[in-house]
Amino acid sequence: MTETTDKLDFKRILPVFVIVLVDLLGLTIIIPLMPLYAASYGADALMIGLLSGAYPVMQFVAAPVLGRLSDRFGRKPILLVSQLGTFAGFLLMGLANALPMLFIARIIDGISGANISTAQAVLTDNTSEKNRTQALGLIGAAFGLGFTIGPVLAYISLALSRNNYHVTALVAAGCSLISILLTTFWLKESLPPARRGTQHGPVLDFGATIRAIKRPEIGFLLVLIFAQQFVFGGLEYLLPLFTLSRLGMSAGSNAILFIFIGVLTVIILGGLIRRWSAQHGDRWLIMLGLGALAVGMILTATTPRQPAPGYSQDALRLELNNGNAVTALDQQKLKIELPADNNNGWLGWGWIFVAMVPVAIGGSVLSPTINSVITKRVPVAETGAILGIAASMSSLANAVTPIVGGAMFQFLGTTMPFLATGLFTILLLALAMPRIRNSASPTAAVT
Repeated sequence: MTETTDKLDFKRILPVFVIVLVDLLGLTIIIPLMPLYAASYGADALMIGLLSGAYPVMQFVAAPVLGRLSDRFGRKPILLVSQLGTFAGFLLMGLANALPMLFIARIIDGISGANISTAQAVLTDNTSEKNRTQALGLIGAAFGLGFTIGPVLAYISLALSRNNYHVTALVAAGCSLISILLTTFWLKESLPPARRGTQHGPVLDFGATIRAIKRPEIGFLLVLIFAQQFVFGGLEYLLPLFTLSRLGMSAGSNAILFIFIGVLTVIILGGLIRRWSAQHGDRWLIMLGLGALAVGMILTATTPRQPAPGYSQDALRLELNNGNAVTALDQQKLKIELPADNNNGWLGWGWIFVAMVPVAIGGSVLSPTINSVITKRVPVAETGAILGIAASMSSLANAVTPIVGGAMFQFLGTTMPFLATGLFTILLLALAMPRIRNSASPTAAVT
């Protein structure tokens, strides 16, 4: 039954929040590690970009299909299918002994990757228009907690295993298994049989995305979902590679940086977004997010190249070689340039942490706010399908941005991906201002 009151029913959405949080722990354990994991097998920046893009390419194809299936058969079975694929992908990653196995692991995970969009559909089933932004913001808060707890687990597993990346991937698989059990035994189906299957048409319908973009009430919002994720996703995938090359930050140090981002995200989405949404409306939140994201990306691009005191290039190479002695051949295998053992100081670290504040604001508020506006403009029976399309737009952005960013990183320099996307976000802000306006209610209206 759909929630019709203005007050959010936390008991009803608590299982979704916990399941998403546990599910995201696996992802956030891997994010700080993946570029370094690939680099340890000799991948350059472009190859790392291709690896990062493998998951979202598959998700771009699969997410709308799984979204439409959730409208037909219910949310819970589709969520379980996606979680099983995630578990299999992490398990294979933990057993990987070569770069191709990492690619296969990410492809498997991507094909079944509808976790977040299906969870959003569950929340939409249980909320009204007035409290939906807050509910969808809780998904972001779960992501923020995941970004806090996941890197902590990554840091602990790396420390206990002496920087064995395989162990960390297996820990991620364990988190995924827990989420499967929670979904099986705790989550209640939110889409009753009477509301299933009311939308007809093929499940595999690539034209649905084009038709949705052409719809005047949601088309620009779907494009904006793609564009903002193109910017934020680039930072998400390339930040560990950037800090490795520019600041000499190890996997553990990157975990600390992601913990900081996660804490900020929890603060923003755990309470601030509700206050901002009630006081200023969705349009203000979208403008705030775009402006903050632009500032954060430009600040990231201008980070001074200065490793922290105590940095050792040899020690970092030893970590990337899984603790084995670093030979001349190993040094040739590593395609990412590391900082020299000089000019050490805290300016670089301080700068990147400050830059992450506006990045966290922008990355936190944009997706839940835009998705909330979208759900207010489509019939209930289409919610799963449209959120699946929105997820596929994000996936397409996540597929494109690491490849484009990796190529820019390799051929144009380490700062160019962040500088270019920062300027691009300023353009997005200019385009969004006349196209998204406030209506009589706090809900944004798209013209």
